[in-house]
Amino acid sequence: MHFSTPLPIDDALPALRVALSAHTSAVLEAPPGAGKTTRVPLALLEEPWLGKRRIIMLEPRRLAARSAAHFMAATRGEQVGETVGYRVRGESRISGRTRIEVVTEGVLTRLLSSDASLDDYGLVLFDEFHERSLQADLGLALVLETQTHLREELRVLVMSATLDGASVAQLLGGTSTPAPVIRSEGRAFPVDTQYRPPRANDRLEATVSRVVREAVASHTGDILVFLPGAGEQRRVTERLSGDEELARTRTVVHQLHGSMPLAAQTAAIAPAPLGTRKIVLSTSVAETSLTIEGVRIVVDAGLSRLPRFDARAGLTRLETVRVSRASADQRRGRAGRVAPGVCYRLWDQHEDHALVPRTRPEILDADLAPLALELADAGISDPTTVRWLDVPRAGPFAQARELLAQLGALSAADSSGRITSHGKQLVALPVQPRLAHLLLGAQKLKLTRLGAEIAALLEERDVLRGDGPYNAGAFASGGAPPSDLRLRVEAIRRGALGGLSSGASGDASVAASGRDDVSLAGARVDRDGVFRVRTLADDLERRLGAAPSTRDSGSARGRDSGDIASTGALLALAFPDRIAQRRAGTEPRYVLRSGVGAALPKHDALHDSEYLAVAELDGAPPEYRIARAAPITLDEIMEDFGDQIVRDEVVEWHDASRSVRARRRTMLGALAIEDVALRDANPELVRAALLQGVLREGVRALPWSTAGGRLRERLAFVHAHDTSWPDVSDSALAATLTEWLAPHVGGMRKFTDLERVDWSDALLSVLAWDRRSALERLAPTHLEVPSGSRVLLDYSEPTAPVLAVKLQEVFGWTTTPMLLDGRVPITLHLLSPAQRPVQVTRDLAGFWRTSYFDVRKELRGRYPRHPWPDDPLSAVATKRVKPRGS
Repeated sequence: MHFSTPLPIDDALPALRVALSAHTSAVLEAPPGAGKTTRVPLALLEEPWLGKRRIIMLEPRRLAARSAAHFMAATRGEQVGETVGYRVRGESRISGRTRIEVVTEGVLTRLLSSDASLDDYGLVLFDEFHERSLQADLGLALVLETQTHLREELRVLVMSATLDGASVAQLLGGTSTPAPVIRSEGRAFPVDTQYRPPRANDRLEATVSRVVREAVASHTGDILVFLPGAGEQRRVTERLSGDEELARTRTVVHQLHGSMPLAAQTAAIAPAPLGTRKIVLSTSVAETSLTIEGVRIVVDAGLSRLPRFDARAGLTRLETVRVSRASADQRRGRAGRVAPGVCYRLWDQHEDHALVPRTRPEILDADLAPLALELADAGISDPTTVRWLDVPRAGPFAQARELLAQLGALSAADSSGRITSHGKQLVALPVQPRLAHLLLGAQKLKLTRLGAEIAALLEERDVLRGDGPYNAGAFASGGAPPSDLRLRVEAIRRGALGGLSSGASGDASVAASGRDDVSLAGARVDRDGVFRVRTLADDLERRLGAAPSTRDSGSARGRDSGDIASTGALLALAFPDRIAQRRAGTEPRYVLRSGVGAALPKHDALHDSEYLAVAELDGAPPEYRIARAAPITLDEIMEDFGDQIVRDEVVEWHDASRSVRARRRTMLGALAIEDVALRDANPELVRAALLQGVLREGVRALPWSTAGGRLRERLAFVHAHDTSWPDVSDSALAATLTEWLAPHVGGMRKFTDLERVDWSDALLSVLAWDRRSALERLAPTHLEVPSGSRVLLDYSEPTAPVLAVKLQEVFGWTTTPMLLDGRVPITLHLLSPAQRPVQVTRDLAGFWRTSYFDVRKELRGRYPRHPWPDDPLSAVATKRVKPRGS
């Protein structure tokens, strides 16, 4: 085909044609603005290897898909739907004449599900692959499987603005030679980069508005402003409205994001009328996928909103992050397409070095449930058997398959986890698996319309707006929109066109106005959003075989037809892990079935609900915020999840009361449906819990009796000299509680009850009968001294037992007494008549020969009434007399 308008990509087309003639795969690298999206499919349409088959080109966004199709059709002088058409969710412009189909990425996986060989197509073209969306990675993996096993002649072309082409080429080449890489240098004019960091305490919209006004006054040409999302676009638009300089220069402000009506998107992309200027407030959709005519100035807030999967909460949230260096460079390049331009970056220049090189592939951070379901539909249970640039991580992939099994999409009957007939139905619906499961469940309950409305609401941007961005500050101040999803259902049913006598919460009202939105329960209703949701709901209803906007005739549960009160029950089908129960207390706090804590905004109308089905959470650990939810009754929970409820007796140690607590609980995950005290708990469970409490308190903390403590010391002494005897250290006793203590704590529940334990009997239970008698011989409790007294032995020091005895009572002993059958000498603490130590010795014979005479000399004058013989070995010992007061 001859092209009247030259584009930079034209120089690379001959090499691309040669590459695809000789190879079945190729990589094309071309910078933004080179023309690859709209020129390459047309240039390859007449290639011999294509024959009469079609080209299918994947675009990451609906807006880009529509725009590319319209541009290519206009290039051929045709209407969309003739040679060039497009298919996006809820919209198709395809005919029997169509040879080039521009589709969003999810469309390809559904095509592969219905026809794995892609017989009607000769080329699959992946555009803007550098964005590395989950669906693009999945689509490429599945197409390579088709090419390897079913269609060797199928061509695959990967196009990108910024990408490591070598790694992609190696992936496409498989085990053989890498696929050829063709590069287009493109064409760019110089761009002056200026930095405008925010002022102290400035909100983003204030900084953007200030810099936009500076750009309008200082430069000519249209302005492209990159903002993270639609909310920021709206607030900047409000700040710029009524600006005198913009009015004087006839400058019009446009917003550009994927959920806008087509007419508004077209107006934002089209050249500004003669004599006017335009400011386009865009998300990252304008980085590479779209060409906006006339742009000479770029204002880059340096932020992007990306999906991040929170495995703990089991949900994907949009997270505002700093852009990568590659994205920042692409944004700057938009100012140099047609002439020299300027780029204002809203950060300090020294922050450039902190930017990550490129955006992380979504497959590393996303919910992998859609990917796991598509792979299961293709007969693939192990993702490592497929070719990827980045293999899905094992943990999140396993978690995704667990969810799919819980939804009934994968078989739980065998370890292979094959896709079920229900899973096949989920794949056929153009929504994520959770919402597809909701739709099919609603259909069975004859609540098809309500299910379609809920699914559409959760797929699209929220139709309710609060007073500000949905962040922590707005949450605390009540600035966030109400969390009740039923209000949103009512809004789309009424079309936000007239008054509502009563809302889902009993006090909602809608008042029409001349603005783009109206009020509902203190929040603003986005009319465009309502239209989008209704359109998607109609499409989903059609896919389920129902006529759009009709009402179901009756309900399997006896509920009213399409009753909004069933919103929570349907939500729970999609989010069974997010059924939430109100915690005890006055604050509106909840715990989810998964164990995650969450809170409602202050004064939210749902805070009196005992149970909620939560569709969306915001914030971060340790406690999330409930953004969208609906009430659900206990009867509904029991009806839908009764087979998953666990009833058991919980007997556990309670640290605060130092006692065993027994309860009968009915649990759904972390939710306590019923929790009552249990008096007749299983005695063995009580015993085990008490022993667990002993372990937590520590053996040292046990209320040892005096006799029990002394017995333990004697056993420790014998063990210290003969390890064949039992070890009674803290650690050893803790390790053997069930052997020596368990039989003695029957009927006990409190730590203080252990005071009733016969500790001597408990310790002796670990000894055989012969060793019990041996213990008395090896380590007696008392020792009889020459005076005839039985003196208590002290075994507190295991290696050296002590006998504290009055000196006069051991007259006649010639040597130190021994224990352990004569192996261990006793340490003698010889006492004065006043029971004070006068000598410590383990050599009594040596004491008599030497030290005794010094002691005798010192003490006999002090204690003259006590005997102090010259020959203590032959003297008669006198009995010990207890001191007064002892």
